[in-house]
Amino acid sequence: MEFIINVTPSAREDIRFFKAYEQRIIADGIRLFLTRDALVANNRRKLLDSNPIAPWELRIDNFRVFYDVEGTVVNIRAVGEKEHNDLYIRGVKVKL
Repeated sequence: MEFIINVTPSAREDIRFFKAYEQRIIADGIRLFLTRDALVANNRRKLLDSNPIAPWELRIDNFRVFYDVEGTVVNIRAVGEKEHNDLYIRGVKVKL
């Protein structure tokens, strides 16, 4: 199934926090892994326990893309970076 990607304004700001080459890695990963089968869990995509950010997580290297799906639209809610067991969004540690 083909999905349309919608990046929320907040997620756009999250992406802008990263360096240009990191932004390209994130954008390429979103296009590659979320335009098809966004609701199929695998080693990169997983359904999360209930949390305030989003129900799904996409792993791209040490980056994390949090999203939900409404029909055929994938809504990117937040983008962060994982360092060991800690998640940082815009440089601020976030607890899931």
